[in-house]
Amino acid sequence: MGQNSVQILQGEELIRVEMTVKEALALTGAKFNQNHKLETDAIKKVKQSLEDKLLTPNH
Repeated sequence: MGQNSVQILQGEELIRVEMTVKEALALTGAKFNQNHKLETDAIKKVKQSLEDKLLTPNH
């Protein structure tokens, strides 16, 4: 393989992330001047959901 590639065995499985509409909008690039934590909190939720899926022994 000439290019760097990563194989994720569970790459086609679904994850569920519960977040507010504002958090989802922040992930798309919408800016909320009154609350800069929205995007950070949303990213943390996505990362936690991924960790739960990938690091849980049952999966």
